[in-house]
Amino acid sequence: MSPVRADALVDLAYGGLIALSIVLIATVNTSVGVAFGVGVFAAYVVHVVWKMVRFDPDWMTRTVEEAVEEQIESTMEETVEATMEDTVEARVEATVEDTVEQTVEESMEETVEAVERTMSDQLDEVQTRVESLDERIDGESRTGEASDGSDGSKPDDGRA
Repeated sequence: MSPVRADALVDLAYGGLIALSIVLIATVNTSVGVAFGVGVFAAYVVHVVWKMVRFDPDWMTRTVEEAVEEQIESTMEETVEATMEDTVEARVEATVEDTVEQTVEESMEETVEAVERTMSDQLDEVQTRVESLDERIDGESRTGEASDGSDGSKPDDGRA
């Protein structure tokens, strides 16, 4: 007999035993039928696993490998994503903070220096004007005193 026919007959026999367990559940005693059915089903599972190993020896290895691979991939993806998110966020935050701080500092220093230069130039110009006005006022008051006399009236500037 060929192995394929033997496997087919064994499968048919298991099918008959499962049908017998259903008949026992329905007719005799439910607990006896269930116990017989569970036993037949457990034996059938062992038979199927034996056939899978016989026809495809790498079946169990491949199945376990796929399950482990999926689990590792899922775990690694979550771990790497969380780690990368934290690391990148921290580095970007630090870099941006440093860059902005440095840029603002440099910009403020340049602006303050420009304002100081402008204010100094304007103060020098105002100081020069004030000194010029002082000299004009001093010059007019001296000429006004000489032409004014002692009556305390204002000198005549030619306006009517």
